[in-house]
Amino acid sequence: MKRVLDAHGLLVFLEKEAGYEKVEQSFIAAVEKDNYLLMSSVNFGEVYYIVLRECGQGKAHEIEKIIRTLPIDIIDVDMQLAREAAYFKATRKISYADCFAAALAKLHKGEVITGDKEFQSLEKEVKIAWIS
Repeated sequence: MKRVLDAHGLLVFLEKEAGYEKVEQSFIAAVEKDNYLLMSSVNFGEVYYIVLRECGQGKAHEIEKIIRTLPIDIIDVDMQLAREAAYFKATRKISYADCFAAALAKLHKGEVITGDKEFQSLEKEVKIAWIS
């Protein structure tokens, strides 16, 4: 099963917040099974802008370098992913960026690794691996 990491999950790991061990275990399993986690380019952008806003350009570049070393495949948005994310946005109260993580999981028949409670509204359509 493909696992999809949203911005919240990656930030929990990077900041070593409560639940980071579950994300870390997902990375270890991804390497062991040669089955990298997926993340949409929109969710990567969300992490990048948060770090940029809170810590500045230098830290944002440093975090990008760290992300590139992790077992994550960044997936660019295509029309199919955009349509699926748009459907979630139109039918649920969830941030647009989170819709891309959910859409990526749905299209790959996977699960989203997150602690973001906004995903509760999607649990009937997308499997969620809660980290907290």
